[in-house]
Amino acid sequence: MILAAGRGERLRPLTDDVPKALLEVAGQPLIVHHLMALASAGIEQVVINVAHLAEKIQQTLGNGNRYGVTIEYSHETTGALETGGGIRQALALLSDPFLVINGDVLSDFDFQRLTSNDKSLAHVIMIDNPPHNLAGDFFLIGNKLSTSPSGDAPRLTYAGIGLYQKALFKDTPNRRFPLAPLLREAAAQGRISATIHSGYWVDVGTPARLAEARSHHELTPPDEVSPSISS
Repeated sequence: MILAAGRGERLRPLTDDVPKALLEVAGQPLIVHHLMALASAGIEQVVINVAHLAEKIQQTLGNGNRYGVTIEYSHETTGALETGGGIRQALALLSDPFLVINGDVLSDFDFQRLTSNDKSLAHVIMIDNPPHNLAGDFFLIGNKLSTSPSGDAPRLTYAGIGLYQKALFKDTPNRRFPLAPLLREAAAQGRISATIHSGYWVDVGTPARLAEARSHHELTPPDEVSPSISS
């Protein structure tokens, strides 16, 4: 599942007429980079949640065949449901477990590295804290996330990429809600495992970081750009 329903407030006025998922980097909309990476990893069935300017996303991507995938859309007709609510609404369209990607991140992460662990409610990808989130999100103790410090365990940032079990969303409300509290509760129970990604990653959430992503691709020779994010 690719999360693409957000309004992109911090990117306005760019997102007044163009949904954040369709802003271009290296000649391709952000979301197309994800679709190409998923297809190259052998993932063929994709669900995209849409709300703001949903029709433009559908018109651009269609059924996904041109990218080597099949797309189903989860429409949030009452407005964006945030990460948790958007995933919960789409559960009937998803396998178990299922991959979730924030539509506004770019990385060279290899989606084939994600594997299911029946004892964890989710396996998420963490990165070193970027400048806009220096405090981090979770501590990493061994291969488990924790909300509490332990010795010299690093505090890291969630990369917006994870493999989730449907059980994580059991008994959640059918309305707008964030994903972070669910992750914190499960992490406190030792039920979220994690892997660190040390490669390229950027959250394209502001004009400055969008420019950073575009500059990275302009400066990186074509033969050095990861297949996961090349155009």
